[in-house]
Amino acid sequence: MKDGIEDVHSLGLNAMEVQMVRVNVMPRSPDDEEVGLTPRELESDLIVEIHRRKGKKDVQITNLDEKIKEDDVLISLSSGLTHNYDELQKLGIMGNELDVQLSMHTPYYIDLAGSGDLTRKSMDSIRWAGLMTQEMGGNIVVTHMGLYGNLSRREAAGSIADRLEEIVGWWDKNKLTPKLGLETSGRKEVFGGLDEILELCDKYKELVPVVNFAHLHARTSGKLREPEDFAEVFDEISSYVGDMTYTHFSGVEHEGGNERRVTPIKKGDLRFEPMAEYLADANPSSVIISSSPLLEHDAMYMKVIYERVLTKKISKDTKVKKGKNAKDEDED
Repeated sequence: MKDGIEDVHSLGLNAMEVQMVRVNVMPRSPDDEEVGLTPRELESDLIVEIHRRKGKKDVQITNLDEKIKEDDVLISLSSGLTHNYDELQKLGIMGNELDVQLSMHTPYYIDLAGSGDLTRKSMDSIRWAGLMTQEMGGNIVVTHMGLYGNLSRREAAGSIADRLEEIVGWWDKNKLTPKLGLETSGRKEVFGGLDEILELCDKYKELVPVVNFAHLHARTSGKLREPEDFAEVFDEISSYVGDMTYTHFSGVEHEGGNERRVTPIKKGDLRFEPMAEYLADANPSSVIISSSPLLEHDAMYMKVIYERVLTKKISKDTKVKKGKNAKDEDED
């Protein structure tokens, strides 16, 4: 992550989405020297929960400042990202100093529509991503929601809403400040149409829509072609996102309203130039994460296109202004 933040800064970019791809959970007893310390103070492990017996009840504690007791069971998370909370905090400070805004994406296979073990693991991944994002000073956790499966769309929406209610309740209880972003999906069998996401965001203030334009383009059979098309999407989500719109962009191959594969931007029929024209004209406060197979290359490609479009717009506006001033002087 340290190298990633430095690379993003060196490229002149200012946002990085951390991928929580691999999540291995290991329950263990505390070592003698760990008793009396807090999860935040441990140097060798990332402890996301303390399981403790209180009377006849087993309780799960996620307060990182709770002192560890001898009979506790510690839930250790190996994510391949960092070893402890101190590292996360230092990475957050580094990102802030280098003007690199950090965020996190949960594992890609998430199931919030079901009721089994996978759903419970999915909910844990989202919660723990929230803890880690909070510690590194990030402002959003992005997640998918999973397949409809054998459920109807209405049943899946109800089940997902119930799971999210539990998650955001935990979010509030633990005073987490990052938003939870629900990402649009690119296939019709996967929950995540923009209308479905906005209905969920209507229910809970902690939720925000995250438009993956490649997914949305595929799901709408290639609708996003003109600046006005992008303007319509930004307008639709504007009341939900506050002062920052968080999005993804890449190329995409699609057929029949379904994404076949994500591609480099130049390989698909979703062009960035129309979006750049909208951005240069409307100037919304937004983050655009490259989700292309050519990650850094296409991030830079979008930056170059946007700067080119913006320069052209400024030049045109300047000429119009000079022409108007000259006309006013002639009239005087």
